[in-house]
Amino acid sequence: MAKEPGIKLEGVSKCFESRTGPVTALETIDLDIRDGEFFCIVGPSGCGKTTLLRILAGLEDSTSGKVLVRQGGGNRPLNSMVFQEQSVFPWMTVRANVSYGLRLRGVPAKERNEIAASYIRKIGLSKFADCYPHQLSGGMKQRVSVARAFANDPEILLMDEPFGALDEQNRIILQQELLRIWEETHKTTVFITHSIDEALCLGDRVLIMTAHPGRVKAIIDIDLPRPRDIAEIRTTLHYNELFQTVWLTLRDEVLKGKELEMAQGK
Repeated sequence: MAKEPGIKLEGVSKCFESRTGPVTALETIDLDIRDGEFFCIVGPSGCGKTTLLRILAGLEDSTSGKVLVRQGGGNRPLNSMVFQEQSVFPWMTVRANVSYGLRLRGVPAKERNEIAASYIRKIGLSKFADCYPHQLSGGMKQRVSVARAFANDPEILLMDEPFGALDEQNRIILQQELLRIWEETHKTTVFITHSIDEALCLGDRVLIMTAHPGRVKAIIDIDLPRPRDIAEIRTTLHYNELFQTVWLTLRDEVLKGKELEMAQGK
């Protein structure tokens, strides 16, 4: 039996006002994201990926359409978001950062410290629990952001290119750690990336968006077995077949996006 959608978008569009008139960022997005799914979004620059994520997060209102998120009850927050930019609080320790959302929700100190310690252990930073962000590397700070998001136990997890600014080695390590934590929780996750490789390594399905204005061009099933070892699946024939499928679907939209940038003098 198919799972009920954790997120449902019906006719979602977004227009912004500019000095030259209205600009359509997203146009009639219809989409079901399954409960417990790791859902990746790829598309050319400027296609509205981040705008779509911000609408899901409640940081932007859609101009038209509906966004429905299935709620399981209790006092769990609707979502937690992990940004590309480091968003840890510099005046807080690793432990305080990871438990921040729990503290805002009024979770008792003993319980939130146990939850924080568990996720700090999962990301391999137990020895750094009492350190401040200035004592951590960029990759370690992003681990803290990921742990904080999971620890808060949201209905959905939203991630906007969280590993985009990291070097290749740290990116692979964090991708594998994210997969390991996600396999334990099966948290409904929407993950934006420019990397086809990253989408294939992490996702259950990949949404390919058109060039501006952003629409749904295709949704491709990533039927690679789980649990996944990133280094291993990259060596398989099926991974390469999927890479070709996604790239051939995306390529024309990337070229259209580049033409649009040139026409606008960017």
